[in-house]
Amino acid sequence: MPKRYVAIWFRHLVTDWLIIKKPALQNMAFVFAAPDHGRMRITAASHTAQAQGVHAGMVVADARTIIPFLQVFDDKPLRAENLLKGIAEFCIRYTPVAAIDPPDGIILDISGCAHLWGGERPYLTEILKRLRGLGYHARAAMADTIGCARAIAQFGKITAIIESGGQAAALFALPPVALRLSQDTVERLQKLGLYQIGSFMNMPRSALRRRFGEELLIRMDQALGWVEETVQPLQPTLPYHERLPCMEPIVTATGIEIALKQLLDRLCQRLQQEEKGLRNASFKGYRVDGKTVQIEIGTSRATHNSRHLFKLFEPRINTIEPGLGIELFVLEALHTEEAPAWQNKLWAGSCGLEDRSLAELLDRLANRIGSNNIHRYLPDEHYWPERSIRLATALTEQTTTAWQVSRPRPIQLLSAPEPIEVTAPVPDYPPMLFRYKNKLHKIKKADGPERIEREWWLEQGPHRDYYYVEDEAGGRYWLFRSGHYTGDKTQQWFIHGFFA
Repeated sequence: MPKRYVAIWFRHLVTDWLIIKKPALQNMAFVFAAPDHGRMRITAASHTAQAQGVHAGMVVADARTIIPFLQVFDDKPLRAENLLKGIAEFCIRYTPVAAIDPPDGIILDISGCAHLWGGERPYLTEILKRLRGLGYHARAAMADTIGCARAIAQFGKITAIIESGGQAAALFALPPVALRLSQDTVERLQKLGLYQIGSFMNMPRSALRRRFGEELLIRMDQALGWVEETVQPLQPTLPYHERLPCMEPIVTATGIEIALKQLLDRLCQRLQQEEKGLRNASFKGYRVDGKTVQIEIGTSRATHNSRHLFKLFEPRINTIEPGLGIELFVLEALHTEEAPAWQNKLWAGSCGLEDRSLAELLDRLANRIGSNNIHRYLPDEHYWPERSIRLATALTEQTTTAWQVSRPRPIQLLSAPEPIEVTAPVPDYPPMLFRYKNKLHKIKKADGPERIEREWWLEQGPHRDYYYVEDEAGGRYWLFRSGHYTGDKTQQWFIHGFFA
C-alpha cells in the first residue's frame, strides 16, 4: 500500500484557542508573551495584531508603540504542544496514526483511510471543515511524503493534494525554508541567489554536501521520497482494531449496538483466522462535538466468540452518552493471547476449567460485579500461611506446586490475622472459649496444636501454634497462639480463618 500523509498547519494556533474560549477577542489585537532576559517577548500574536505589524519575536514595549492598547496575556510553557496533542487526539477519528509536528502542526498517516470518506478530496475537505468549524485557521496538504505535505501546507499556492510521485514538481517553486532547514542554511542559500528549491534540486550532490552539509540533502531526500521519514504516533496503533465511520451521526442505543456487533464480527473473524483471542477490549465512540466515549471489558481466558463478547459489552452500552451523535466507532483488542481452534468432542466430558461455558459465565459475572470480586487461588511454595497461596492470572493457569492436604486448612483465610480474647488451660491445651467481634464462642471440639515456624530467610519473629476448633453452633475456626506460652496473660491469640 503506497504511503500518503496529510500535514495540517495552524497559522494562529494559540491565539485561535484563546478566541474560542473568549469570543469577545475575535477582532481585537492581543498577544501572548513570556519573559526573556528581563524583557517580555511576544510568543504569539493574533491575526488582528499581525495585520497591524505586530508579530512573534518582538518585545512587548516595541509592540505597544505600534498598538498602544495592545492586550498582553502570559504564555505558559508547553501550551502549544498540549493544544496540538488535543487536536491530534481529535484527528484520530480520521486515521489511527496522528502525530504532532511542533510548534504549530500535525502529521496524519492516512494510508488506506481516504476511501472511507469517498476519496482524497472529500477526506481532506472534511478534516479542514471540522477544524475550521472549531475556530482554527488551518491549512492542510496531502502528499506521498511528510516533507512535501508539510511544505505545501505552509508555503504552497497550488492544489493541496499532490498526486502520487509528484513531489518534485510541487516543491520546485517553493522557498528553501519549506524543507525545514536551519536559518543559517537558508541564509547561505539566499546569499548565492538560490531562492527556490528547484534552483538547487538538480545540482550535483557532492557540491551541495560540501557547501551546505548533510542537512540539506537529508531534508530534500525526505521531501522527495528518496529517504523514508516516519512519525511517532500520539497513541500506539494496536495490531487488532476495527473502525466503522458513520454516514450520519448515531444517537440511539440501537444504532450503537448494531455498530458494536459489526465491529465484533469483523474483529473476531480476524482473530479466529490467526488463532488469537482477546483478553481485554475497548469500544470507543468519537462524538460530533469532539469528545470521546468508551467502555471496556475483560475476559478470564482468550476468546474470539463475538456473541459472548457482545453479552459482556451489552450491560454497559447504556452508559455511553452519544451527545449530538457519534460519527466514528473503534473497537480495539487491548490484550490478545493464543487461542487455538476448539476441537469438537465425540462425547460430553465433565465440566472443568477447560470448559468454555464456565469461562463465559465468569466473564459475565466479572463485568457485572467487577473482576476484583472473583478470585482463583493457586498453591505457592511457602510454609507461612499468608504466603502459601497466590492469585492466578488466568482461569487456565497451571502450577507445578501441589496443594498441601496433610493438614486441614480453612476455606476462607483472612488477609491478616485478627486478635481475639481466649480462655485456655495450660500449657498446650486448646482454648475453651473465645470472643470475636463481641460474640462469645464456646468450643465443643478442638484439635492441635500445629506449630508453624516463620521462614527465617524472609523474616524474623515468633512461631505460631494453630488449633482447629468447633463451637456449639457448629462453626469451625482456625485459631493460633503467637509465640511460646509463658504463664502470664500477655499471650496473643488470633483468628486466621473459617472452615466450611
